[in-house]
Amino acid sequence: MLRPKAIDVKPCADYLLLVTFSNNERRFFDVKPYLDFKPFTELRNMTLFNTVKPAGLSVEWLHGQDICPDELYYNSVPC
Repeated sequence: MLRPKAIDVKPCADYLLLVTFSNNERRFFDVKPYLDFKPFTELRNMTLFNTVKPAGLSVEWLHGQDICPDELYYNSVPC
């Protein structure tokens, strides 16, 4: 089975993303484990964190940070 594409993303409290995938699944992805690594450290600023948008198969932020599409899907949890 092919991994579905991220088609919508909403930033949530506590550095969670609510991601809607092309198979209509909605899943939560926790960004907190990434915040200690460059270039993700600046996403601690909620204004920047909230700039997340769908991009290609995954999501990305204003300054180009992104999450591997496989990681985004397989390390997220259903709502």
